[in-house]
Amino acid sequence: MNMNKKISLAEASIVLSLIILSISIGVIGLKLSPNITILFAISVSILYVIIKRLPMSLINDGIVSGLKPGIIPIFIFLLVGALISVWIQAGIIPTLMVVGFKIISVKWFVPSVFLVCAIVGSAVGSAFTVMSTIGIAFFGIGATIGLNPALVVGAIVSGSVFGDKMSPLSESTNLASAIAGADLFKHIKHLMWSTVPAFFVSLILFAVLGMSNSNADLSEIDTVVNVLEANFSISAWAVVPILLMLICAWKKIPAIITILFNVIVGIVMILIQSPSVSIASIATMVEKGFVSETGNQEIDLLLSRGGIDSMMPTVSLIILTLSLGGILMKTGLISIVIESLVKRLSSTWQLIVITLFSSIGVNIFIGEQFLSVILPGNAFKDAYKERNIDPVVLSRTLEDGGTVINYLIPWGIAGSFVASTFGVPTLTYLPFVFFSLLSPIFSILSAITGIGVLYTEDVKKIQ
Repeated sequence: MNMNKKISLAEASIVLSLIILSISIGVIGLKLSPNITILFAISVSILYVIIKRLPMSLINDGIVSGLKPGIIPIFIFLLVGALISVWIQAGIIPTLMVVGFKIISVKWFVPSVFLVCAIVGSAVGSAFTVMSTIGIAFFGIGATIGLNPALVVGAIVSGSVFGDKMSPLSESTNLASAIAGADLFKHIKHLMWSTVPAFFVSLILFAVLGMSNSNADLSEIDTVVNVLEANFSISAWAVVPILLMLICAWKKIPAIITILFNVIVGIVMILIQSPSVSIASIATMVEKGFVSETGNQEIDLLLSRGGIDSMMPTVSLIILTLSLGGILMKTGLISIVIESLVKRLSSTWQLIVITLFSSIGVNIFIGEQFLSVILPGNAFKDAYKERNIDPVVLSRTLEDGGTVINYLIPWGIAGSFVASTFGVPTLTYLPFVFFSLLSPIFSILSAITGIGVLYTEDVKKIQ
């Protein structure tokens, strides 16, 4: 049954506006949990199905189809929770913290975090992996020297997302190029029209804000290092799991296998370092998270984290968000709005800007970065072909409005992951994720000025 014939553009716009308004008021205005606001939005969408007398099967079918793209990310998040707790107890993250204390300048700490995360992200091809490993260590260092946690998280996320976008190993980067029908490496090269300006402006902002914190209290650093060295195994062997992760990325081994392998390696390291540790205690740590008992309150608060259970709030939010997105897709509410936008476009810059905002809109309504690339990509692909616009323009726009923005959505998969990993609310760190905020702006400037907007060979021959 074609739902699009039963629903008008006005109806779709009203329902979607009501949903986003209720979510915004709930999360931003009333400070409610995103879980509650998304559940209310689901109720609104179900009520619409009932009032419209659409088939009730749309609800179940929508939830099932909506959850499908989130199954793999959910499994990865559970493994990341286990990885964090294992890497702390094995001394890997504490070692990274100790090394960081000794080699990183406090004055340039924030821009250094941004740069290192960008470089490692480019090598690994996964922002989630970078944030949940070296990101945790950087966050710990930043907390110790008294920096604003939101600023540190902003630098970690910005660098990790940049690296993810520029890596040929990234799932999101490969997806965007595939959906648009663009060559992968040509797509990455074309990304530079928006990512390079966003990168350098972000670097300048982090340097300026980092310098404003250059007088941070350093008196606790020696104490923290001594506590870490006394309670964890600090050694060069900690670099082994990191190298293994880089090798797995280079070999293009799937994320699930890579993370699971590193969890096992971490457990082996724990057993070697502490033969008296029981399998039962390790199993509890993997499930419940690592509990630091150094006697130093700040360190214990910082390193008591991880575990499968720690990801369950994120998992519940993902399930609710994707369920809402599935229902909205099955009813045709989102596709009607996008299709109507395509028909009203009269110029190239309008097409690019609408594509960008459509990706942002899907992020807001569905909260899944892959769907924020897939849905607008499929909807606008023919329009780009008709105007002889090179596919890399579409693929870059999908990344600028889709991939990077998901980290700024409180109920989005990436946004909820970051908040859960660092314990900093999305809306708190959002103003400092400069790279994600600037990428769409430079994408719009490119569209309006025509700089970086390429056309196919047919157009070039005519010109």
